[in-house]
Amino acid sequence: MLTQRQLFLQRLAPTSPGPLLLEIERGEGVYLYDKDGKPYLDLIAGIGVSSLGHCHPKVTEAVKLQTDRYLHTMVYGEYVLSPQVQLADLMAQNLPDSLDSVYFVNSGTEATEGAMKLAKRYTGRTEIIAAKNAYHGSSQGAASLMSPTTFTQAFYPLLPDIKHISFNCETCLLNITEKTACVIVETVQGEAGVYPPLPNYLSQLRKRCTEVGALLVFDEIQAGYGRTGSLWAFEQQNAIPDILLLAKGMGGGMPIGAFVSSQEIMKVLSHNPILGHITTFGGHPVSCAAGLATLQTILTGTYIDQVKRKEALFLSLLQHSEIIAVRSAGLWLAVELRDFDFLQKVIQYCLAAGLITDWFLFNNRSLRIAPPLIIEEDQIKWACGVILEAIDKAKAT
Repeated sequence: MLTQRQLFLQRLAPTSPGPLLLEIERGEGVYLYDKDGKPYLDLIAGIGVSSLGHCHPKVTEAVKLQTDRYLHTMVYGEYVLSPQVQLADLMAQNLPDSLDSVYFVNSGTEATEGAMKLAKRYTGRTEIIAAKNAYHGSSQGAASLMSPTTFTQAFYPLLPDIKHISFNCETCLLNITEKTACVIVETVQGEAGVYPPLPNYLSQLRKRCTEVGALLVFDEIQAGYGRTGSLWAFEQQNAIPDILLLAKGMGGGMPIGAFVSSQEIMKVLSHNPILGHITTFGGHPVSCAAGLATLQTILTGTYIDQVKRKEALFLSLLQHSEIIAVRSAGLWLAVELRDFDFLQKVIQYCLAAGLITDWFLFNNRSLRIAPPLIIEEDQIKWACGVILEAIDKAKAT
């Protein structure tokens, strides 16, 4: 009889030549456990998803209660479903007044796709501007926003009329014109290796978009839900988007995403043509129940208040002669090392010691740190000790 690992390699479509092949049996808090019961501290939270850790009791309770009521009922937007309504209302209560209409989808990629269609439909324009080294998803539309083309060239042609500017470059804002439907930027560049915006950059971007009538889209798919030390990263600068993209930490481990805008803008998807944007599983009741429990827990707890203190602890401990730089935005850090080969050694040594880390799509020399917000100080100290020891081992080999 084939083992689970053998079946995995034979039956599941591959995404890389060398998957980690961890056989996960269960998760609890900041830990994942393999089939032998070995614990792994998850220092990347499933790439920013498990913001409250694995199997948070409030989230799992909400999921169990909803599965006893109903699962899928109808394509999104046709029936009045309590989990959707309650979650959308709580989100709107904690967003600027202009962001009061929520469209639920299944992922961050889908949120990007919806926002691109919405911007084109509302403005009547076709040009979309994105930032270099940004990641907004892997579907053909979202992938069209990607530059460099390392991960997209093999799938050309993609969408036309896409232009790129450099993140944090104010002079580049002049490339935004009356031809531009929207500008899509991350409020913190993630896959580039954690690059926060310079002071006033987002507000200058907001000003330029307003001047030329382009919509401003903020991608908080990774940055949202407390990751940077505020519920939404854009709150830290004087800038409010026309459309906000959310996902990852939104569902506490369940698949859900959303694009959020004003009622005025969002209503254009309902006519000319009718059903301008539809989704079968977007806003699934179980995912929305999990999302509601996640947001309620974040808002009523002290997790966000602790982010900056925990960030400072990471920064104080991550000091080594082989560390070139450490960039951070709350509990989201990039530890830059000499090169990809060295980084891979560090990652493997960490994994052997029971610590899960990773790298970045557009920065393959930096170690990714984005733990669940619930991580404790003693766990941070242990994790940093493992990283420093892994660097020593990598240096010696």
